[in-house]
This record gives sequence, C-alpha cells and structure tokens, in this order.
Amino acid sequence: MREGAKHLIGLHDFTTFRSTMCQAASPVKTLDELSISEVSTTAGLEIHFYLRARSFLHNQVRSFVGTLERVGAGGWHPDKVREALEAKDRAACGPVCPPNGLYLVGVGYPDDPFA
Repeated sequence: MREGAKHLIGLHDFTTFRSTMCQAASPVKTLDELSISEVSTTAGLEIHFYLRARSFLHNQVRSFVGTLERVGAGGWHPDKVREALEAKDRAACGPVCPPNGLYLVGVGYPDDPFA
C-alpha cells in the first residue's frame, strides 16, 4: 500500500478519485502527505491512513483508501495506482471505502483566520 500511495503524493489532477457529485471547480489538488501505519488493538490489527493536503475533493480520501486496500489485499499491483491516477477516469478508481472510522483529526492555518 505504501508503494501505491507514493504515486498520489504531490500536485495532480485527481479526477479518478473524485466523486461524480463533486462541486470543486478543479480536480487539481496537492496531496502533501499520505502515510500508512499498522496499529495493534484489542480487537485486532488496524490500518491507519494519515493524509495531509490544503484541500480535498468530495470522496477523495475514501477513494484513495479503497484503492490502496486493493493493493494491500494483493488484487492490484502498486503501479496500478499510478495508472488509475493517469487515467483521469472515475471508472479506473478502486472501490470507495465506507465512511466508518474516517475522522478529521485537525485543521491547520498558517495564520489564525479569526485573530
């Protein structure tokens, strides 16, 4: 999954990973970080995804996670993530993962917008 995730870092046209209902003016976004870690819990192993960007498209994170899950499960080679990104076609995306367990951890601003 980490190898596949490397293809998503940086400035890209993320049309493939954008919901058909997305209202953003442009699919071009910059993904600054996508890290993946394994965490042991009493319920078993959890896979944690940490993403950081200036903004996200509708369902972009869920599309990334669903696609990378295919890589982790062995159904996709990590290079297929690059091929999906380059396709700029929603049909090339892996499944959209369910929202369960998806959390917004924080929002950061260079300057306090409320000061």
